Amino acid sequence: MLPTISYLQRRDRIESYFDRTAADAWARLTSDAPVSGIRATVRAGRAEMRSTLLSWLPTDLRGKRVLDAGCGTGALAVEVARRGAQVTAVDLSPTLVKLAQERLPHDIGYGHIDFRIGDFLDPALGEFDHVVAMDSLIHYDETDVQRALTGLAQRTSTSIVFTFAPRTPLLTLMHVIGRAFPRGDRAPAIEPVAAERLRASLGHQPDLAGWQPARAQRIVRGFYISHGMELERR
Repeated sequence: MLPTISYLQRRDRIESYFDRTAADAWARLTSDAPVSGIRATVRAGRAEMRSTLLSWLPTDLRGKRVLDAGCGTGALAVEVARRGAQVTAVDLSPTLVKLAQERLPHDIGYGHIDFRIGDFLDPALGEFDHVVAMDSLIHYDETDVQRALTGLAQRTSTSIVFTFAPRTPLLTLMHVIGRAFPRGDRAPAIEPVAAERLRASLGHQPDLAGWQPARAQRIVRGFYISHGMELERR
């Protein structure tokens, strides 16, 4: 399934932001270094969401192939590899992938991580048992989110766990407030999606026949609001 023009345009902006504008801030956010109050809530929220998505994957992933779609600095990929998985960890930003490689622990058990630079929708990455897309779809509109999930489902045998930005009055208000803060404290523009509408549409997509929405969890920690969802093959 070919990406839309809107997807390609947004993808290029995201790549530029994380590889240039926010590379240093993102490196600090994903470390143990002190951060501002705003970023501290984002760090805490991301940690809770990462733990949630990991809990939806099998504890024993030996012999399984897992795609970390939008791996960032690699924290989730490491945890999946420690369960024995063969992980393909891909991100648009060469800077973040390099940092992920530098932070890779010496011992990740029986697992393995293959870091790649590029688009996680690239069919050349191959086929997988599980896909995790944490906060990598939040910058795309509902149509592009559905298309991305459809493309991933064609190459996935068991489950896809992902997050999106839920459309809520609180999130809308926080985005308005967020514009008053310095540009360095802002994340790239996100596209809020109505959770129940997305869930219903995924359950009735002809291109997702054989798949169904399963578990879901919303995480709200200060300036971090994200909705996790699981798609599983029937």
